[in-house]
Amino acid sequence: MPQPPARNWRPGWVLWATASVHAGAVAILIDAPGRWPLALAAVLLNHLALTAIGLWPRSRLFGPNLTRLPPEAAARGEVGLTFDDGPDPAVTPQVLDLLDAAGARASFFVVGERVRAHAQLARDIVRRGHRVENHSATHPNAFAFYGPARMARQVRGGQDAITEVTAQAPRYFRAIAGLRNPFLEPILCRQGLLLASWTRRGYDTAEREPERVLARLLDGLAAGDVLMLHDGHAARSASGQAIVLAVLPPLLAELRARGLRAVALPPPG
Repeated sequence: MPQPPARNWRPGWVLWATASVHAGAVAILIDAPGRWPLALAAVLLNHLALTAIGLWPRSRLFGPNLTRLPPEAAARGEVGLTFDDGPDPAVTPQVLDLLDAAGARASFFVVGERVRAHAQLARDIVRRGHRVENHSATHPNAFAFYGPARMARQVRGGQDAITEVTAQAPRYFRAIAGLRNPFLEPILCRQGLLLASWTRRGYDTAEREPERVLARLLDGLAAGDVLMLHDGHAARSASGQAIVLAVLPPLLAELRARGLRAVALPPPG
């Protein structure tokens, strides 16, 4: 299965501004060493700004980021449905059954090592009409603090595992918890991937009340939104049921009632 073609990377104004701040700090240290506190303060403020941008999952200041479906999809009444952190042999098959029953389609942002561990399940996701997308090789919680080489290995490891097992090359990458740093975008460009985030999430990895998760997803829901749920790392209700399994049936029913249709993320434009 051929990989997506590489994209051209062009540093945005944030990175040019960062380069200017660092160059200015060096100039201060050379020309006026006694003013080193000013140089240090400028660099620290710049890095705080970069960190804040990386902690904002829907930010486009580091590069392109799919947060909503394109206008033509919204005009058709489509809503992007996505699941993260799987595949999970105890949860994902039930998610697939619920989607089949509703005639819904989704994008599964899967983890490379779990794809290899549950290869038939990963292939079943594709066989049943859904997309598999890249959510790293091992889902490291410190992903946003990695340097470029280590981050590239996570992206490439996930891409290779998913493509080899499912024969479907991912087109999108979702960062762990949506958190990242400036190194990610040039890596994605080289591998032909586009960053994808979401407009609505239910916090179903932490919230144990399905009603609250559902309310967050439905509050202000409109065509073109991208929803994020979890078939992996799913929180459990008091009865021990994965929250996503309690939320998905009423969510799909409400989408139908509003004339909306759950779909996988479209090919990058």
